[in-house]
Amino acid sequence: MLYYLFNWLDELGVPGAGVFHYITFRAAMVVITSLLISTVFGKKMIYFLQKKQIGESIRNLGLEGQMQKKGTPTMGGIIIIASILIPILLFADLKNIYIILMIITTIWLGLIGFLDDYIKVFKKDKEGLKGRFKIVGQIGLGIIIGATFFFSQDVVIREKVYTTQGAVQQEWVKNKNNCDVLVDVTKDVKSTKTTIPFVKNNEFDYKWLVSFMGENANKLMWPLFIIIVIFIVIAVSNGANMTDGLDGLATGTSAIIGVTLAIFAYVSGNVILAEYLNIMYIPNSGELVVFSGAFIGATVGFLWYNSFPAQVFMGDTGSLTIGGIIAVFAIAIRKELLIPILAGIFLMENLSVIMQVSWFKYTKRKFGEGRRIFLMSPLHHHYQKKGYVEPKIVIRFWIIGILLAVVSLVTLKLR
Repeated sequence: MLYYLFNWLDELGVPGAGVFHYITFRAAMVVITSLLISTVFGKKMIYFLQKKQIGESIRNLGLEGQMQKKGTPTMGGIIIIASILIPILLFADLKNIYIILMIITTIWLGLIGFLDDYIKVFKKDKEGLKGRFKIVGQIGLGIIIGATFFFSQDVVIREKVYTTQGAVQQEWVKNKNNCDVLVDVTKDVKSTKTTIPFVKNNEFDYKWLVSFMGENANKLMWPLFIIIVIFIVIAVSNGANMTDGLDGLATGTSAIIGVTLAIFAYVSGNVILAEYLNIMYIPNSGELVVFSGAFIGATVGFLWYNSFPAQVFMGDTGSLTIGGIIAVFAIAIRKELLIPILAGIFLMENLSVIMQVSWFKYTKRKFGEGRRIFLMSPLHHHYQKKGYVEPKIVIRFWIIGILLAVVSLVTLKLR
């Protein structure tokens, strides 16, 4: 809202109003606003949850300090969602296709998570929302996101125009000093290209997966692309959900990922930096820096109350939402193939559960007795069983998350 107000004031010639044109300024403002909302509103929200006795029910898994968490307010993901949406409504360009999709993602998965937490807390059903209904909801979001990215004319990349001889077309234009300069000719095009980390000329086009179909390739491309988007949304949102098992673990890890995605969005949405780094330029994606600022502020602010010992848990309301945001954000800036590295913590947590369950079922069929790879899954509980105290596990996972973020950023040049 303020974005449009100040644009109008700038058109009227009000001094200083033009500062809202700068993405970096608005990103800074949303970080501050989001932090203030999450800390101030968060305190009142925790008091409200305590008053309504909306506390976490804990199963005794034999973990140190586990039962002390019983009754801790849950559904704190509402704080995260409010801390994201309010600053975005104030400072972002709400006509931007990427901002629209991120808002849809936040609300959509927030509602699924809220319903799950509501069933657990108010209906006293520890299973919460049935897994199949969660998956259906995630598939629905994946279809919306995938179809929009594939069909919308607002989702494009900018490519150079080549001559029939394979050379880049160039033309003479006047620069700001009124001098003639030779520049490459470019155009905005629809594309299913994405980025492959650590690979020279690192662009991969999903249509290559169906190129063997010849003339039918175009007909099969859009459902394949949507299926890929659905898989990514489900995998990352559930990975964040699995990671949310220790105080501050999912929150801190997500904040680290958010900072990294903000950097990627800034360079991908800036034509000069994209040209310098020789990476894909994505018009209008720079606005995602504003959204990432709200995401970072919300997660860091929530960490104020969620760090050990936690005063509030985010519940599925928060964990499914932050995972979905990370997934859709990465797809938007064509960095989804980087997720296994950047969101490596989520991947490890997911794989530990898959490996544990699969091995247990296999050994039970073969030997009549189920065997385990880990002392307990997800992975963070394995280390708890080994005797590590909760804060040490969380901080070490954060350190790993920072290392993975640095490795991800290195892919901008190392390829």
